[in-house]
Amino acid sequence: MKGLSILAAFLGGAVVGAAAGILFAPESGEDTRSKIADALRKRGIKLSRADMENLVDEIAAEVKE
Repeated sequence: MKGLSILAAFLGGAVVGAAAGILFAPESGEDTRSKIADALRKRGIKLSRADMENLVDEIAAEVKE
């Protein structure tokens, strides 16, 4: 169980770190959203433009906290 919680913490940190890196990268917001949408589509996750923008806003709010 301890190993599982360590793995979950590591993966959670990796996701937050990747999101922060993407959000604070020196690219325009449009390019960043497009890259995020492409990455999600490659994994079989399809979101509308509005859903994608909401997701990005939620991630940004969590990173800022």
